Amino acid sequence: EVQLVESGGGLVQAGGSLRLSCATSGFTFDDYAIGWWREAPGKEREGVSCIRSSDGSTYYEDSVKGRFTMSTNSAKNAIYLQMNSLKPEDTAVYFCIAAYGDDCIDPTFWGQGTQVTVSS
Repeated sequence: EVQLVESGGGLVQAGGSLRLSCATSGFTFDDYAIGWWREAPGKEREGVSCIRSSDGSTYYEDSVKGRFTMSTNSAKNAIYLQMNSLKPEDTAVYFCIAAYGDDCIDPTFWGQGTQVTVSS
């Protein structure tokens, strides 16, 4: 059974930082791209970051480049998202995902989500 369990969300002031974690099980990073999506109030879900399964390269949505950093642990069973210089527009529910193949465009599995709220 595939599981993705996020933690680390919360309330933070603008300019602050949060680190999201996602514990994973039931699949291998060798076969799945892994990443983070978010859903802001009244908006569609959007991809935030992704690590490709083929070469481990990481890419980010334009609005978070330079502020967010995605990583994994050496055991390849956890995913992290370090979020710095947070803005009110980063307020959203954040989901870790796994997508079969090499890209995060069409996630196969979703975590339950963790709320991030950035106050101005």
